[in-house]
Amino acid sequence: MTPIYLDHSATTPTDPRVVQAMLPYFTEIYGNASSAHCYGRNAEHAIETAREIIASVLKCQPKEIIFTSGGSESDNLAVRGAAWYARQKGKGTHLITTPIEHGAIGKTIEQLANLQGFERTILPVDRFGRVSVQDFQAACRPGTTLASIMYANNEVGTIQPISELAAIAHEHGALFHTDAVQAAGQLSLDVNQLGVDLLSISGHKFYGPKGVGALYIRDGVDITPAQTGGSHERGLRAGTQNTPLIVGLAEALRLAYEELETRTTHYRRLRDQLIGGVLATIPNARLSGHGSQRLPAHASFVFENIYSGTLVSLLDEQDIAASAASACKTGNPEPSSVLLALGYDRDTAACSLRLTVGTQTKASDIDYTVKTLAAAIKTLIRKPEGQAVVA
Repeated sequence: MTPIYLDHSATTPTDPRVVQAMLPYFTEIYGNASSAHCYGRNAEHAIETAREIIASVLKCQPKEIIFTSGGSESDNLAVRGAAWYARQKGKGTHLITTPIEHGAIGKTIEQLANLQGFERTILPVDRFGRVSVQDFQAACRPGTTLASIMYANNEVGTIQPISELAAIAHEHGALFHTDAVQAAGQLSLDVNQLGVDLLSISGHKFYGPKGVGALYIRDGVDITPAQTGGSHERGLRAGTQNTPLIVGLAEALRLAYEELETRTTHYRRLRDQLIGGVLATIPNARLSGHGSQRLPAHASFVFENIYSGTLVSLLDEQDIAASAASACKTGNPEPSSVLLALGYDRDTAACSLRLTVGTQTKASDIDYTVKTLAAAIKTLIRKPEGQAVVA
């Protein structure tokens, strides 16, 4: 049988239409966009057209879009750049985040605190992974300059009340950044409705190429560049622009929002089929994350006494690609920090499974997955020292 790919939160296949849009910029329109001759002007035109396309999806101005190498760089630039600029202007050094952010946020803020003297508040989340609006209100104080809270979580799929949180941050004179890497292609990216000042996306999460992303920076918001060199991207991100990938990023985002209703309806139907099948078939299976406020394509579970690393390997042997927690944590034997933050004990937090559907996933794939997963779990036992084996 054809292998079943259920790890779309880790990455998506590049849409063939996106590949076709990119191809001329490798071999025909190959100039450096900073060059003054026609080759350079043609590349520059492609980049500026891509900027306009992305701005049309985000409902912002093209000049508010900065191209980067992906979500991690966008997150780093947003947090470091905003924090450094605010401190330089004497506005304060207090940052707010959560314990369930991607490492590009969590580790960046940790470094700012440990090496550069910034203060940080790490807000708790409830058992579904949601931030309390009241807790966020209480955390804002004089000297708070930036809050960074992800739009939707990569491990449990929970969606945050971003517009409410951003409004509170603005009441206290702070900027608000959201990591929208998982949300892009599934949820609205209208920055005016969201009320955010900075927003990060990455192409390979919505059927675009890997190695390219963008950062929205609201007009009037100043940040200090973390990467210096040439004057590319308004002087905020030095380095020759990768024209083919930028074109691919824009085309993938355009297609995702042109087809948004069709795609998300498909995702939700399969997601709900998957969740319903797992919970009805597998004893002691629990859905992790929020039951309704979750990404359309995202399902995640915990299973009692089933070590997730072994379960993922067993599914792989049966031609099902799944993941335990985040793809960015592959090979890490530690329990999921996200599940620990949701209140799961260490043993249970090591028993997670994430299954995320995509445009090519079929109902028959879900039927096979539920049946195979149930059979796999029946074969697994757990030793006292925490190592799962096949019975």
